[in-house]
Amino acid sequence: MSAVVARASRLLAGRGRSVDTTATANSGAILGALPVPVILLDPENRFRHVNHAAEQFLGISAAGLAQHRLDDLVPPDNPLFLLIEQVRRTEATISDHDLNLESPRLHKRGITVQGSPLPEEPGAVLLVLQDASAARALDRQLAFRGAARSVSGMAAILAHEVKNPLSGIRGAAQLLEASVGPADRELAELIRDEADRITALVDRMEAFGEKPIARTAVNIHRVLEYVRKLAQTGFAAHVRFQEHYDPSLPPVWANRDQLIQVVLNLVKNAAEAVTQEGGSHPEITLATGFQHGMRVAIPGSTERLDLPLFVVVRDNGPGIPDDIRPHLFEPFVTSKSTGSGLGLSLVAKIVADHGGLIEVDSRPGRTEFRLHLPVVTEKDADQ
Repeated sequence: MSAVVARASRLLAGRGRSVDTTATANSGAILGALPVPVILLDPENRFRHVNHAAEQFLGISAAGLAQHRLDDLVPPDNPLFLLIEQVRRTEATISDHDLNLESPRLHKRGITVQGSPLPEEPGAVLLVLQDASAARALDRQLAFRGAARSVSGMAAILAHEVKNPLSGIRGAAQLLEASVGPADRELAELIRDEADRITALVDRMEAFGEKPIARTAVNIHRVLEYVRKLAQTGFAAHVRFQEHYDPSLPPVWANRDQLIQVVLNLVKNAAEAVTQEGGSHPEITLATGFQHGMRVAIPGSTERLDLPLFVVVRDNGPGIPDDIRPHLFEPFVTSKSTGSGLGLSLVAKIVADHGGLIEVDSRPGRTEFRLHLPVVTEKDADQ
């Protein structure tokens, strides 16, 4: 792909000279059809050419970008400018990975950038950008799923080795309550309550067990509406909800109850986040849409699964702390003083069990969880 990009860009850079106009037009069509953002900068870092993927990536049309320089979109101290200057100085192709392109207009993390010189036009630089966040999210999700399986094994041990003694401890505490004075009765109640708390924790961990999923065709909007009504009559009564749904979406191939559990967990976390630091306008957005081209490999198989349907749960809370974000879906990781750290780990496991993918993007004032889910196929409908 890099050779195609370079050849097409050399022809585009030659506009205004004596070139084959048909070849130039074809090269422009090639760049426009490429799924990765391609940007051609002139020696003053003005946008000479961008393809359609770059317009979407930057959120500005080609006509709008023609009025800007790169430093209008990215702060001049960003490492991207060091890469560009090194390309010009060495006249060699240079790549950098895991770059963050952040400004009031742009928020992209973990971007891989390849910069190449154009010998036909000194000072011009061709940038090819690749957003590997989805691939990294899938890798992390597979790792988290493995961690969840470890939790399920531990849960089985706890269920067998801990729950029986806990029942005896609780029963003994109840007997003590009836035969001791008021001061000691308070201690007996404490023993009983703590035994109940540990039992509840073990019960939650048992949810990580490996069990077959009974799937049917599920209307995702009915799931979202059910969760919203449940939230607004309880823990999110103080929150304003916004809904942006695509009514043309096909049904999801999923377990309805487990999808409700996933969305309810995400909405509950969002409701808790928007009330932090006394937020005056707490808001949660629920959205759905269709995205072509999202495919992942099924672990242990050569088959690939299409995930065209996405669900978004977004809040305007303070954001996820930087030190927690990379480990967000791992068991027992939480920023809550009273949390167990199992909720999001269970969410990741359920989504992975459905063959789906979950991504998170967070910064102060905006945290978004995005679920990519499979839709019902003819093969599923025949089952």
